[in-house]
Amino acid sequence: MVTPGPGPAVSDGNPPTSLGTRAARQLATTTKSEPQMRGISSRWLIRKLPWVDVGGGSYRVNRRLQLHLGRGRVRFEHNGADDVRVIPRTLTELPALRGYDDHEVLAELASRFAVREVRAGEVLCEAGRPVTEICLVVHGRLTRLAVGKYGGEAVVGVLGGGEPVGDEAIGRPDPLWPATVRAQTAAVVLALPGEVLRELAGRVPSLAAHLAAYEERRRLPANRSGEADMPVGSGHRGEPTLSGGFVDYDLAPREYELSLTQTVLRVHTRVADLYSDPMDQTRQQLRLTIQEIRERQEWELVNNREFGLLHNVDPGQRISTSAGPTPDDMDELLAMRRGTGLFLAHPKAIAAFFRQCNKRGLVPGSATVNGHHVPAWRGVPIFPCGKIPVSRSHTTGILALRTGEAEQGVVGLYQTGIPEEYEPGLNVRFMGVGRNAVTSYLVTAYYSLAILVPDAAGLLENVQLGRVADRSAGAHDR
Repeated sequence: MVTPGPGPAVSDGNPPTSLGTRAARQLATTTKSEPQMRGISSRWLIRKLPWVDVGGGSYRVNRRLQLHLGRGRVRFEHNGADDVRVIPRTLTELPALRGYDDHEVLAELASRFAVREVRAGEVLCEAGRPVTEICLVVHGRLTRLAVGKYGGEAVVGVLGGGEPVGDEAIGRPDPLWPATVRAQTAAVVLALPGEVLRELAGRVPSLAAHLAAYEERRRLPANRSGEADMPVGSGHRGEPTLSGGFVDYDLAPREYELSLTQTVLRVHTRVADLYSDPMDQTRQQLRLTIQEIRERQEWELVNNREFGLLHNVDPGQRISTSAGPTPDDMDELLAMRRGTGLFLAHPKAIAAFFRQCNKRGLVPGSATVNGHHVPAWRGVPIFPCGKIPVSRSHTTGILALRTGEAEQGVVGLYQTGIPEEYEPGLNVRFMGVGRNAVTSYLVTAYYSLAILVPDAAGLLENVQLGRVADRSAGAHDR
């Protein structure tokens, strides 16, 4: 005997007079959705990057010969509050030491740096005075100030952790500080007296020869980007003898090998055979697995130490904020390159930028991209990217990119036509059925990323995400 299901509620306790909904559902067909996944993001970086098919598995970026080398970031080891040391091999990030490989000499040079604490507002060096030391910023924020035409001070740069000050004077007779450097916050620097480097070069022939070669290369004619010059003439009349030359190439160009993300998908044969109607279990498992692989792929394109954007932006294309992600910072980031095509920022960084705009009464624009309305600044769309990390100090970065081979920008790398290809650059290979009746599939995505010229990518660092505390509220409470 079938017990009738609960029917409509009755107040007098009488039994139902029709079939209840609970029992009726036993004969009904349930409409089901596909398996949903919270971890799927917009993945704007993968969608907006132009992808180059790399047939041989590697991609060589050929460039003109670079004579004037930019500064890199040195790194430090912290063994206590007052025990901070520069990692010797990272001293080769200084242009004068680039390529020097005597590790014993670098270690001795690193040991001669002394720790110095700088108070907020203290002047580290003053424009026009002789350069007597080389400083490395360990942590803190310092501003570079220049005297304007009519006597006022103007901020021309912000220095952060790992950046050198005064190294451009190495090898020059009687060098003078070109700008004043003042601490905006409390900071710690490592200082090396200039005579220490000269004394060390005097007794180490290899270091003296390296510095002499650096000076000779610095005196060679170069264009405004530091590349070997190609002489050209203009504005002449008659038949003068034209100067000529050639465009020299870098003899050690960088090559990018395709990286990969892999996993093994396992599906029991009984599940695939008996429970694949109306949805194919294997196909659904594969769909969600590929989504997870693509999420990891974008994370690698941003964070991988070998080719990721955050670790491969040229130090000369990195700037630090002075007071949060202000419109001024975004304008400076735009001014560092031609044809910026997009910004990439953590959603919280976008919100912090909007707060700065609200304070100034500015309304950021918007752009329509593939039918989506996204925020924009100066007509350049700002795409959210949750793969950009947020540090423990609640800071992050904002990337600015120019993309495409034709524009000498940033390009994604993959290879199509691989065996058992399921999507471009991704294949699914059947690995067989085990003795436990489980079918295995190897899912692999091949990819990488290349920055064709240094100014194709820029980074706004130390973007503060937190709101400024309202101190007036506490005063009213008291």
